[in-house]
This record gives sequence, structure tokens and C-alpha cells, in this order.
Amino acid sequence: MEKWFVINKGADFEKLGKEFGISPVTARLIRNREVIGEAAFERYLYGSLKDLYDPHLLKDADRLTDILKVKIEEQKPIRIIGDYDIDGVMSTYILYRGIKHCGGNVSTQIPDRMKDGYGINENLIDQAKRDGMDTILTCDNGIAAISEIAHAKELGMTVLVTDHHEIPYTEENGEKQFLRSNADAIVNPKQQECAYPFKELCGAAVAWKVLQVLYEKMGFALEETYEFLENVAFATVGDVMDLTDENRILVKEGLNRIHRTKNPGMRALIFQNHLEPEQINAYHFGFVLGPCINASGRLDTAKLSLSLFLQGEEEAAKTARELVELNQQRKDMTADGVEEAKRVVEEHYMSDKVLVIYLPQVHESLAGIIAGRIREAYHKPVFVLTKAEEGVKGSGRSIEEYSMYEELCKCRELLEKFGGHPMAAGLSLPEENVDKFREKINACANLTEDDLIPKIKIDIPMPAAYADAGLIREFAVLEPFGKANIKPQFADKNLSITRAFVVGKNQNVLRLNLLTAAGEAVTAVYFGDIEAFKAYYAEKYGSAEVEKAFRGQINKLRIMIVYYPEINEYNGVESVQVIIRNYQ
Repeated sequence: MEKWFVINKGADFEKLGKEFGISPVTARLIRNREVIGEAAFERYLYGSLKDLYDPHLLKDADRLTDILKVKIEEQKPIRIIGDYDIDGVMSTYILYRGIKHCGGNVSTQIPDRMKDGYGINENLIDQAKRDGMDTILTCDNGIAAISEIAHAKELGMTVLVTDHHEIPYTEENGEKQFLRSNADAIVNPKQQECAYPFKELCGAAVAWKVLQVLYEKMGFALEETYEFLENVAFATVGDVMDLTDENRILVKEGLNRIHRTKNPGMRALIFQNHLEPEQINAYHFGFVLGPCINASGRLDTAKLSLSLFLQGEEEAAKTARELVELNQQRKDMTADGVEEAKRVVEEHYMSDKVLVIYLPQVHESLAGIIAGRIREAYHKPVFVLTKAEEGVKGSGRSIEEYSMYEELCKCRELLEKFGGHPMAAGLSLPEENVDKFREKINACANLTEDDLIPKIKIDIPMPAAYADAGLIREFAVLEPFGKANIKPQFADKNLSITRAFVVGKNQNVLRLNLLTAAGEAVTAVYFGDIEAFKAYYAEKYGSAEVEKAFRGQINKLRIMIVYYPEINEYNGVESVQVIIRNYQ
């Protein structure tokens, strides 16, 4: 069951179209992405590096870089502590290469997911102390490490934090008290006192902004930081940040640079996935290259991914091959975990509003991916818990209507550690608290039945035959697509199916010849579950009518679709087809 609704944002689309040299359809699509007013349109369409915000606006950016400059000049040993996902790896790489360029005495450490868990911890701090480190610099973590940073300070170390996660807080009488560690400087745009105008940067973008300030103080040109834009873009998409405002510019600029990347590791990773640098778009970051980087942090150590970007050509080719193989292994293990999770839900927890699934045998690093797949299947917030070396660890993935981090705050007495965002979170708890946690998180959930119905947002109801190749090419101005800037979705109703056939190497693609209400022929393609499609229409119209459609005979089938038009090229001939996203 889905709810389809049209996004109805008002504006003078004709006027905007004329002003920016685009069609009124494209103008409406941009307005639907919460872009309001001519200045915002200008920035959306033509935003470039000159439109980025001043990094000095980040609270403590000057303080942190002043300290860092002295440490570099005094050759004090600096240890960067990152995280094991793509954002953590990219942040670590940016800071390491940048500080090295400034002449700093710098080394890196990325936590082992299984042994250390997320972020900075006492073991890593003690190890840094034993290694003779003077300063710890965190990236993509550290904001919630109150006691750990206190421990580092007791050992006499300087601690500098760069992060982008939610600020931890306690709540008394409905009032939030935000917590702050005693780090020497904390750069995180989410801090309440931070004047930075855009709060949705990923960890790598925060690290890059800090590096910009450092380069300025060390006498290097700002342009020298641009070599890291491809890493910032990679992390922004990989960490599923909103592709709005500044993030949109960073990803656009990063993609331009990755098309000409000189980094042997980046090139090797692209080639190992049978791609060319100039082909790369945001989709490849999120679904092809990114998972290879994350796979090492899941099944091996993320140090492998970090090393890829620091290697020469020969070594990089070998490491990239290893990462692609690890990712394949991760995919197979994930598929098994998803099947098991669905079985558990359907046997025990279908009536729960928040799904808490304990899978003791599943590799703990796969919890987040499995949670994401289960959320897609049932459109409910999901926590997948697995057995760890000590107790239970887990990851959550949410729906728009449910702020995961805030809800976990209500269960803090049952948890040992937790952190995250509204849409995703990580947690650890004693095994005996699993059932109590399931009960409490559900008891606290204020989700209505309506919240649990998937919402399909339609940009414009538009005849499926309307878009020509010119208009489809114009939609490229909307890219890069991703979270909060999704591919446009159109809808058309009362289409008849003149022919249906199954195609593709694995016979897993449904091709439909459709006729619009005005009698125009349209070719459509559907990549979803073909058997479910047949069953849906058999129930509605009878199996005989479905059979007729598959034989190309006149039939009674009528279909309503949510679609995206694209240009199909076959044997050098271009034609327009629509990709069906949803049907009724």
C-alpha cells in the first residue's frame, strides 16, 4: 500500500523559465526541491566555488588551526583518529595529506570496527600516548566522546575535534542540556553557538574547511585545497548527506575533478569496477565505488581503504582489486542476512511500529546495510542488532517521520553507547537489555498508521509521451541527484498496455508498449519484481487478460505509473523511453 501525492509548490514557472533559459517544467522541478526566489535559482543552477561559505565562520576553526600551526612548526607528533566508513576514510586522508603538505609530523589511526567500535576510545588514546603523540585530531567523530577526551586530557595531550554528528545532550523537564567535552577546540557546524550558515556538511567537508583555514595560515594558496574536492564529494554522497546548498556545489565541483583525477588509488578503484573516470556520477559514488571503500571497514580494516589513496599505481591496482572482492563477499553475506531478518520480522514482529531485529550470527558490520534493506521492505524504522565481542551492537535506519537519535535518547538507560543522526544511528547494549529495548523504543514511538505508509512524491502529472530528447537532456541541470535532490518523478494515468514482454540477459526486465489517453505510443521499462506485477494485474483484471497482454493481444489492462523519462540508445539510434518506478 502506497500513498501517491503531487508536490504542489507555487511560482511563476513561465517567468523563471524565460529568465534562466529553461523550460517551465524544469523550473517547476527546481522549485519542488525547496529552491525559492531568483537568487536561490541562480545558486542552484550556477553555484560554484566562489559561492561557498567562509570557513572562518565555523566555530573554533581559527582556534583549532592556530593550535595546529604551532604543533606543525614545533614538529610535535600529531595522531589523526578517523572512522571506518567512507566519510571517516576521506576525512582522515584529507587531513593527513594536508598536514603532511604543511610539514607536520603526522600519523593516522582508524578504529577497528570489531575491536574498537566507532570513533575515538581509551585504547586508541593510550596507544597514541605510548607512541609518543602530543596531539590527537579527530575527524568524523569525537563530538560525543566526553569521557574519552577527558582521559586524553588527563594524560596531558592536546585534543582537537572535527566532526559533523549530532551534539549529545541530556534532557531535564523537556529542556535540552547540550554536552561538551574539554577538547582544546571543537569544529562542528551543528554546535548551537556556531554561526556557519549550512549545518549539513559531512565529516570530510568539515575537515576540508579546517584545512582551508590552516593552508591560509601556513601561507599556501586556497586553490591548493581543491585537489581534495573529489574526496569531499565522494564522502558527501557516500555518507548520504542532503545534496542541497553547499553540498550540491561541493559534489558538482568534486565530480568535475574526478573526471580528471590524478590519484592512482581513485583511478584504480574506478578501473577495477570497469568504469572510466569521465563516466563517474553521484550514483557511482553511492552505489559502486563507495560500497568498496566501506567493505574494508566492515570485513577487514578501513586502513586498507585509506592506504589505497596513498599508494602508487602498482600497489593501488592490487588494493583496489582486494576491495572489489571484499565488496562482493559483503554483498553475498548481506543477502543472507536480509532473508533471515525478513523471516524474523514476519514470524514475530509484524505488528511493531519500530522493528528491533536481533541476529546474533550476522557479522556486526552488516547491521546498517541490512537495516536499510528492511526499512525499504516494510517502511518502518529498523534497528538490526548483532552479537559483538562484548554484549550486543547494532545500527538503525529510519523513515522521515522518526528521528532515530532523539528516540534513542529516551532509552539511554538501557544502552551502553549510542550516537548518530535523525535517519541513522549506532548503538551498543548488554544482551539482557535487547527485549527491554524493543519494548521501550516501541512504547515511546508516536508513529501513526499514516506515518508507516510509504509516500510517493510526484513532481508533475505529465503525459508519458510529453518529454522529448531535448527536455530530457535539459534535466541534466538538476544533477547531481541524491538525498533531498532526487531524480524527478512524473505520473500518468489511464494508460493501456498493448504489449508486455520479458527481456534482459537474466529475463529480469519487463518491457511494456503503452498507449496514452491521447493515443500516443510509449515504450516503458520496469526493473522490479515481474511476478508481483503479473499477480497484481491478474487479481485486478483476471489472469486471462494478463496473458493477452503478454501475447500482444487486445486486453482490458489499464495502468497508472510514476516514471522518469530517459534517452535509450541502441545501434546508434536514439529513442525516448520511460522507466517505471511505481504502478497502480
